[in-house]
Amino acid sequence: MRHSILVSTCLACAMTLSACADKGEEAVERALQDVNVIDETNLNDVMLTVADPNEAVDYFARATESSPGRIDLQRGLGKSLVRAKRHTEAVSAWSKVTRMDGATPDDSVDYADALIRNGDWDDAEKTLDQVPPTHETFKRYRLEAMVADANREWKRADSFYEIAVGLTTRPAGVMNNWGYSKLTRGDYTDAERLFGEAIRQDQSLFTAKNNLVLARGAQRNYTLPVIPMDQIERAQLLHTLALSAVKQGDITTGKGLLREAIGTHPQHFEEAVRSLRALDAG
Repeated sequence: MRHSILVSTCLACAMTLSACADKGEEAVERALQDVNVIDETNLNDVMLTVADPNEAVDYFARATESSPGRIDLQRGLGKSLVRAKRHTEAVSAWSKVTRMDGATPDDSVDYADALIRNGDWDDAEKTLDQVPPTHETFKRYRLEAMVADANREWKRADSFYEIAVGLTTRPAGVMNNWGYSKLTRGDYTDAERLFGEAIRQDQSLFTAKNNLVLARGAQRNYTLPVIPMDQIERAQLLHTLALSAVKQGDITTGKGLLREAIGTHPQHFEEAVRSLRALDAG
């Protein structure tokens, strides 16, 4: 009897230990899975921000092959293709995302962005028209403004640009786009104002500085604006101003500005030298 009780007790202990071991293994497995998810999330973020764009494309392409149903990986592929400037492939990737379970209005906006980058303006407009009007984001309105610009619907473009500016804490880029829109319409005064505001928001935005000079040159104002610029930027802006003067027919002024650009640049300014030689040659 005592032997029977002892055996039963040992079996019970063994079963308890076995159950504890199983639970321990399950806990370890869950912990490892959690760690893997965290590691993968961090790696995905790295690939989307600091990795070489084409390396990121390869990474997400492999990941989507292994897990074709995961929309987050398909989004990563779409974003990486846009970063790599592989726009035709990006359109295909984002089109797939919008048809997957869990797709959101943001995905449709990203799809429209890829379409615009690929030059598919009509399809981009159709895609944006399908986004609910309640989805009010900076990117959505910036793209709406660009589409309106392409359609030469100036009032709509201005309205969308204004809304977009109010939806971001970093409006320099959209202000520059809005200014360029005004520049193409011939509204040089408003364009100059918007480029100036863009530069105040981001003093490193050379595109806005160059566009500001173009707006001034179109008004035959051939003096550089008072804005932050280094020596190389000053030389490049003088070159832009010189070409604007030549375009307006002010050849002598253009030559003078080219000479100033060449003298200002800390290295040999080949582009300006070629422009001056061409003018001197008649």
